[in-house]
Amino acid sequence: MNVEKTINWGILGCGKIAHKFAKDLEFVPNAKLYAVASRTIEKAKDFGHNYHVSNCYGDYETLSKDPNIDVIYIATPHVFHYENTIMCLTHKKAVLCEKPFAMNANQVKEMIALAKKNNVFLMEALWTYFLPHYRYVIDIITSKKLGEVKTLKADFGFSMSFDPSSRVFNKSLGGGSLLDVGIYPLFTALSTLGYPDEIIATATLGKTGVDEDCTVALHYANGATASLYSAVIKETSTEAILELEKGTILINSRFQEPSSVTITKNGKSELIEFEVPTNGYNFEAIHVQEMLQQNRTESTIMSFEKSLQLITLLDTVRNQIGLHYT
Repeated sequence: MNVEKTINWGILGCGKIAHKFAKDLEFVPNAKLYAVASRTIEKAKDFGHNYHVSNCYGDYETLSKDPNIDVIYIATPHVFHYENTIMCLTHKKAVLCEKPFAMNANQVKEMIALAKKNNVFLMEALWTYFLPHYRYVIDIITSKKLGEVKTLKADFGFSMSFDPSSRVFNKSLGGGSLLDVGIYPLFTALSTLGYPDEIIATATLGKTGVDEDCTVALHYANGATASLYSAVIKETSTEAILELEKGTILINSRFQEPSSVTITKNGKSELIEFEVPTNGYNFEAIHVQEMLQQNRTESTIMSFEKSLQLITLLDTVRNQIGLHYT
């Protein structure tokens, strides 16, 4: 693919996160929001009007069949990620699918298998991995400048009024804290410490059967530990604190989105700011376009292996807390 070629994006699903992604695409070189699709043509046209998109579809399959689209961003609720991705891959469209990639490891394996079979790019949209402040932290850990990571503490909690029909509390829509926000602390552990040797999880299951909060302890063979927490009924600091052999890294609130980093070593602290004029979704979009320009079918950062490890970790936690989706 020519580096200068304009990449035509399609957005499947017109909810809140799709609006943020669409706004950030304007900051991506050689990117064009070419088409959008919703379950109704009215919603698609309303969304498209905001971003000057003339190709608006009232069903998802028409979008997936559009020959002018290079890549589709899937922004539907969790439970639809698998079927939406499979449909797009079947029509040989590159896919950037929101996290969680799917509802379980078996679905993720099928998605990856189809992407490989059709030789089409596929990536889980775990945007945090591509943000400047997070890349900075990963570089410090990889370089061993502060030694090995000894402990991680990370939380993500917000307080929402109980509404059984809302996406957050509705079990049929994949509700609960774990898949919605708990995925971020788990991802942080996975990307800084690797896959754990022991997983211990507890949760409070609410009236609708989803986890309203979840506590996870991870233990590693080298003695490292991670203490993780998520909630949809309680506000938390939403920070990530990494204790290393030679210092401490604090990813300031809200750690999963564009933020700052405080490094403490030898009793002195330094605040590192990262100027990000967008919501932060442009960084993953830029990466996707780079992968497409290099004719890659898998991300060099958010690889299939990392997505499989993350969904396996989520599955294990769900089984331990008794959270089962039909």
